[in-house]
Amino acid sequence: MGMSIDLSAIQANWKSLAERAPGARAAAVVKADAYGLGAARVAPALYEAGAREFFVALAAEGRALRPLLGDDARIFVLSGHMEGQDLTGLIPLLNSPEQFFRDRALRPRGAFGLQLDTGMNRLGLEPGEWAAIRSEALAAGPSLLMSHLACADEPEHPANAEQLAAFRAMTDGTGVPRSLSATGGILLGADYHFDIVRPGVGMYGGLPFAEARPVLSLDLPVIQTRDVKAGESVGYGYSWTAKRPSRVATVAAGYADGLARALARQGQLRLWAGERACPVVGRISMDLITVDVTDLPDIPKKLAILNAAQGIDALADLSGTIGYEILTSLGQRYARTYS
Repeated sequence: MGMSIDLSAIQANWKSLAERAPGARAAAVVKADAYGLGAARVAPALYEAGAREFFVALAAEGRALRPLLGDDARIFVLSGHMEGQDLTGLIPLLNSPEQFFRDRALRPRGAFGLQLDTGMNRLGLEPGEWAAIRSEALAAGPSLLMSHLACADEPEHPANAEQLAAFRAMTDGTGVPRSLSATGGILLGADYHFDIVRPGVGMYGGLPFAEARPVLSLDLPVIQTRDVKAGESVGYGYSWTAKRPSRVATVAAGYADGLARALARQGQLRLWAGERACPVVGRISMDLITVDVTDLPDIPKKLAILNAAQGIDALADLSGTIGYEILTSLGQRYARTYS
C-alpha cells in the first residue's frame, strides 16, 4: 500500500491561504499527526515555508515536534494545561479559570495563551468567566487570545457574525495578539483575520478551500484476480452478484485502514487504473476490497483510491462524512513516501 504525500503542495496551499490574510501571520495546524499525513515531515516543511506558529491538540504532540523545529517556532497546545502534562517549550491555550490558576501556580513564568468561548460551547472561557479573571490574566501577559468558529464552512451562517462580535467584545482593547480563524474563517474575509490565522484542512487539500492543490495519492496493491461467472457472488453477504462474466481484483486495504464500509454503500465507489475508473463490488471488509476490472485491457499491479480525480472530499461524500475524517482515519499500514 503506497501513500504519496506532496510536501510542496502542502507548502503551496499554506502560502496561498496566508496570502488571503495579508494582514495576519499564518500559523499551521498540525494536530492529529498533521491530519494523518505525518507531522514529523509536514511541520518542518511548513517551517521551511515560513510558518513560525504551530497548533497541536495535546502536549504530547507538541513535545514530539519541539526538537524538529527551530527555536523561534512557537507551539500552541489547544487542550491547554491538563494535569500531569509536561509543557516545557510549549504554550498552552488555557480553557478555564481552573486551568489558568493551575498554570500560573505551576508555571508562573511560562508562556501561555487563553481560549475564549464565543458560542461554540466546546472549549474556552465563557464571557462571565473571562470577566472574572480578565484583569489578572492580562496582567500575567498572555501570548495569544483565541477562539474558534463553529460554522465558518457556511459563509452565510449567522453564527459567524455573532461569534465575531462576541470575540471583539471580549478582546478589543486588550493589546494582546488575537486569533479567530482556521481555514474557513480565512475565506470569510479580513474582518475575521486578526493577528494570526490558523490554516488546517485547506493546507492538506480539503474543503472549504476549493482551490487547494491535491496533496495525497493512495495506491492499493492488487493481491489476486479471479474470473467470476455470471450468477456468482463476491464477498460477505453475497451483496454483489455478477451479471456477466467478470474479472474481479482483490486489493490490500479495508476498513482497518480507514476505508470505511460506508464508502461502498451507494455502489458508486471507484478505484482507478490511471485514468480509468473501476467499480468497487461487494462489501469493504477489514483488510480487503474487491473491484470489477473486467473492462481493463490489462490487470494492473495497483489501483488508486485517492488521486487527482477522486480526492478526500469525494470519498467523504460517498460515506456521509467530511474530508477531515477521511484524512485522519487513514491507518498506519500504508507505506508513506514524501516528495
